[in-house]
Amino acid sequence: MGRTLQNTMINLGLQNACDEAIYQLGLDMEELEEIEEDAGLGNGGLGRLAACFLDSMATLGLAAYGYGIRYEYGIFNQKIRNGWQVEEADDWLRHGNPWEKARPEYMLPVHFYGRVEHTATGAKWVDTQVVLALPYDTPVPGYMNNTVNTMRLWSARAPNDFNLRDFNVGDYIQAVLDRNLAENISRVLYPNDNFFEGKELRLKQEYFVVAATLQDIIRRFKASKFGSTESVRTVFDSFPDQVAIQLNDTHPAMAIPELMRIFVDIEKLPWNKAWDITKQTFAYTNHTVLPEALERWPVDLVEKLLPRHLQIIYEINQRHLDHIASLFPNDVDRLRRMSLIEEGGTKRINMAHLCIVGSHAVNGVAEIHSEIVKTQVFKDFAELEPEKFQNKTNGITPRRWLLLCNPGLAELIAEKIGEDYVRDLSQLTKLHEFVDDDLFIREVAKVKQENKVKFASYLEKEYKVKINPSSMFDVHVKRIHEYKRQLMNCLHIITMYNRIRRDPSNVFVPRTVIIGGKAAPGYHMAKMIIKLINAVAHVVNNDPVVGSKLKVIFLENYRVSLAEKVIPATDLSEQISTAGTEASGTGNMKFMLNGALTIGTMDGANVEMAEEAGEENLFIFGMRVEDVTELDREGYNAQQYYDRLPELKQAIDQIKSGFFSLEEPDLFKDVVNMLFHHDRFKVFADYEAYVKCQEKVSELYLNSKAWTKMVIKNIAAAGKFSSDRTIKEYARDIWHVEPSDLKIPPPNQPRDAAEDKTPNGTAA
Repeated sequence: MGRTLQNTMINLGLQNACDEAIYQLGLDMEELEEIEEDAGLGNGGLGRLAACFLDSMATLGLAAYGYGIRYEYGIFNQKIRNGWQVEEADDWLRHGNPWEKARPEYMLPVHFYGRVEHTATGAKWVDTQVVLALPYDTPVPGYMNNTVNTMRLWSARAPNDFNLRDFNVGDYIQAVLDRNLAENISRVLYPNDNFFEGKELRLKQEYFVVAATLQDIIRRFKASKFGSTESVRTVFDSFPDQVAIQLNDTHPAMAIPELMRIFVDIEKLPWNKAWDITKQTFAYTNHTVLPEALERWPVDLVEKLLPRHLQIIYEINQRHLDHIASLFPNDVDRLRRMSLIEEGGTKRINMAHLCIVGSHAVNGVAEIHSEIVKTQVFKDFAELEPEKFQNKTNGITPRRWLLLCNPGLAELIAEKIGEDYVRDLSQLTKLHEFVDDDLFIREVAKVKQENKVKFASYLEKEYKVKINPSSMFDVHVKRIHEYKRQLMNCLHIITMYNRIRRDPSNVFVPRTVIIGGKAAPGYHMAKMIIKLINAVAHVVNNDPVVGSKLKVIFLENYRVSLAEKVIPATDLSEQISTAGTEASGTGNMKFMLNGALTIGTMDGANVEMAEEAGEENLFIFGMRVEDVTELDREGYNAQQYYDRLPELKQAIDQIKSGFFSLEEPDLFKDVVNMLFHHDRFKVFADYEAYVKCQEKVSELYLNSKAWTKMVIKNIAAAGKFSSDRTIKEYARDIWHVEPSDLKIPPPNQPRDAAEDKTPNGTAA
């Protein structure tokens, strides 16, 4: 979620009033804003997407709730100590959190372990351990519409009789100390992005948020006029008309068996009716195609922790496979491929399969990704129910990612096309009229230059390096992962360095290359990549021959509040994942909206950005998905590129020989070995096209006016990538609710018959 203060002032239309009031107290608002901690309660794009969605849902007047875990420790703080990433705990609640309100009156029990008893009245889950879920509510204000939604985050609490209720030996002190075991559930965020780690505590977290949330949703449903109680038993027929639940990846997949457990075991609905309601309620968004990221929980673990849920999953699977077998008799391989249970070695539950079978809609997050989902990853399921599969291209909120972070540009746009674009970003197309307006071109360039000067002074303060603000700011910020190919950027840096040293008198377009992002603590290769970038930076930044022509900076502790500083100052946005690996990307959209040009592959939302702006207005290079598939078919041989490309050979030889690590010459042997022998993401295959494309970038940068014209064309084409557009599509195609532009009356105005005019709406 990042910081809340400035976002709240903007959405409430109070920023100028607050700035003025604080100024009159002799204080500086910007200084105050810098004191607030980021709420870093997620990993990378997936968590930030949810935050943008909350802003858009409130702005569109949807009755929507965001549910999650109130981690005591969020994503770790990253320190760089002599080139290496070191993790520190993110004690973000140390000084308290003024935006949250604890709601002990809505505390709910969550059960773990135990066993299942089959009785005449049905299955009973007994002898469980109970953990309490305490909700904390954070307001989510819409933009200038007097709507405030709620983000409800659950915190784990031990019941007061914890470890004391059972035949107790009398060790009272130890029993109280053991309360920590239960409360550890919400202690810390697992810091993996695009990687599955099958730990028991993580499964507990996933079930904890799901069980508390479903109880909360059902309580609210029963309290409403729709949850009519006939002879004490609630009628759930209208449940899917009143409730829509969107599963953000498979992490909350246990919601499917949990809702079935509630309907069948507790509410005593017949299985078929319960299953029909469940499917109508859930929809699943897939966020990655990387096999190592797909959640596959060991059956033994689920059986121990959630024995009733395992039985329900088996029953779902049995009925699912019976259906497949009736359609495809004797096709045992299809049954194996489509089963929710993976046999062979340790039996595992494929959570993506569970989500697909238990949902009425499945979507990818960019057109190319949704195609890959349909034709490759979940091909069998898409052939069975093609109508279930959709696309919903991701978006970003223009409130945080333009108004808040780039007020200069936002104001300039408003001067030309009015202020309405903030709620309807498609209006940015009106900027096409000004592509040839010399004054506007100069003003856009001036805003960018001011942002660069400001960020350069921030860098000089934080990193003690002199930055040339007229150099091209070439920025690559995102989680560190092999598929995102920070290594390819690093090879380009080394290539530029070698070219400068080879011919120092040559005209070279000065660059400041900024790379930032966190590596999962257990991801060895990602940590080596950070060390390599820092080692290269040390050599480049201290070579007098290079001077101010090339500077390399590794941005420490990349997070939302730092993104808000670097993105508006960026000239060139690096979006260089191997085609077919980045589901969408959202940073790419933030840079586009903030006046950077993109160098990128035809991957994720880059494809649609090129479609909107015209491919000639992005720097597109490298293999397409088809080329990657073809290369896989014939076998990728890294050696041939090394042999054929002298500059690539030189760069690799320097890394290998210890040119960048004199004290430890074979420090990077693992990295080099990976690049030659098991590089799944084919860095060498795109190196030549990348370097050539970068030459075209430098050439255009020399012509400031032509560069800025291209920038304006990009901003004018960025309208599609508002999360408002994304959420309208979810609302209409999946949740079946109508977004409303109505500004509800402020609380100090009488509401008259406003209640009667409010359209009936489903809560999402």
